[in-house]
Amino acid sequence: MKRKKVLALAMTFCMAVSVLAGCGGNPGGASSSGASGTDSGAAAGQAAGQESSQAILDSLPAAVGEGTIAASPELYASVDLSKPYTVNMYLIGDKPNDWDKVLELVNAYLEPYNTDLAVTFMSWSDYQTMYSLVLAGGEQVDLIFTAPWCYMYTEAAKGSFYELTDDFVAGCMPLASKYQAAESWDETTISGKTIAVPSNEASPMGKIVAIRQDIADKYEIGALENWDDYMNFMTTVAEKETPQSGIYALAAAGDTNELWDIYRQQTDTFLALDSNYMDMMYEYKGEIPAKEEIRLVYEFDSFRNYAKDMKTLADAGCWSRSALTNTVTDDDAFGNLQGASIAWNASVFTYMKQAEKTEGVSCMAYDLTKDNLVGAEAYSNNDMAIAAGSSNPERAAMVLDLMKFDTYLNRLLLLGIEGQHYEMNEQGEYIKLDASADYAPLAVSVSWAIKNGDLKEAGVPEREKAITDAWQERVEMNPTITFVFDDSAVSSYVSAVNTVLSDYVPMMELGLVDDVDATLDEMLQKCYEAGLQNVYDEFYAQYDAWKATR
Repeated sequence: MKRKKVLALAMTFCMAVSVLAGCGGNPGGASSSGASGTDSGAAAGQAAGQESSQAILDSLPAAVGEGTIAASPELYASVDLSKPYTVNMYLIGDKPNDWDKVLELVNAYLEPYNTDLAVTFMSWSDYQTMYSLVLAGGEQVDLIFTAPWCYMYTEAAKGSFYELTDDFVAGCMPLASKYQAAESWDETTISGKTIAVPSNEASPMGKIVAIRQDIADKYEIGALENWDDYMNFMTTVAEKETPQSGIYALAAAGDTNELWDIYRQQTDTFLALDSNYMDMMYEYKGEIPAKEEIRLVYEFDSFRNYAKDMKTLADAGCWSRSALTNTVTDDDAFGNLQGASIAWNASVFTYMKQAEKTEGVSCMAYDLTKDNLVGAEAYSNNDMAIAAGSSNPERAAMVLDLMKFDTYLNRLLLLGIEGQHYEMNEQGEYIKLDASADYAPLAVSVSWAIKNGDLKEAGVPEREKAITDAWQERVEMNPTITFVFDDSAVSSYVSAVNTVLSDYVPMMELGLVDDVDATLDEMLQKCYEAGLQNVYDEFYAQYDAWKATR
């Protein structure tokens, strides 16, 4: 489905069809039309409502950020608001302290729509087991956060998500039909069916390291320019600092996937499949790759070399030998002064500030790959889906539409309560207030999915701007980003291969093996025995079909 070409026509089409179609012809919309005068009158009223809805839409700003977008119930003439309805939304992550205060204002705003919003948080420690169970039945689910890293493909293959047709979006999500980036829809379209609304922002997503600069200065280590400099910092901390203070060079927990992303960024590679473990990678050469260039990341020499570096760091004592079972994240450990470095995107600055609250502590972030490309975050990296089992998908769509694009509701969910958690300056930038500790900007998973790129934080430190501004010059969009692999035909093989990978990859990424080459070779052999070639065959067949349409 090419929404880029048809979305502009979808609104007109939805208004022109009979009232039988309602919000895209789905249950819960307008009543059926017929030959009687009563039904004809209903049809006339519906048409008038659609015309009014279009007039309101036309009166709104041309783009997000160009003015206040204020919706009204009249905008949703295709949605039956006659009966009260509670939209149940499921999010991942931990509930902010002031969430209930924010939700109370959200529901006050939704009163004219005869709608309430109820929210359930699946914590970081529970969501992996809860997610599929919630969608499988028992609970009433209307909206749910999803992403390629959060079971989107798995659940889409099960039919867990409601299909968002063009006319459904046009009728039930008129703001999305006007403001959602046209090119973004392809990223949540699987086998011709759009199953989620993606984020509306594709920002540079460079990967960087943050270190305790005071420790680096203590041992006369200068600025980190490359990977080797970082290795030197890590081993120096392990040798000289850890025995004194107990501070690990990296207080790792689970694996060191964040460092793999740093390492991989040196090689100018992109992922054609971004999964928990079964990532398919290729070297970017300025064009869409041939299928033969795409392989499991663990079959590249770069991962083998990375695993050897991780063993060097592990053997030096850069992290605990029990890191696989640590429950405190490396980010939190860094902020609490238990680790001397972390790696990820610009979120590292948050933990740097946390660490620097302690007197004498100073931190610095470094881009180790200044001569390499920077990928842009996929629109689909954070999405909201309507559950297939929703009792009222039209009402769920309307609430999602308001959350994403109504200025008041969007900022309420993204930033909290104005005057309490944040305030806006004359430049339209937000300033965090003291109470933001109880509702941090962009901290709730729904905010990742409804962000639009029109909000900037005031007073961003120069050390952060220097890095993020430099990314703009090197951004490349992954040319395979709109390819979505449907693994339903080989799901048993995918599951079997993932079982192998989950047994081996974490310990390899932590260097907790005796022989890297032997362990990696053993893992790959078991992957092929589990059906990796069958996965490749299906992946390549779908990829060729997709590539033929580019």
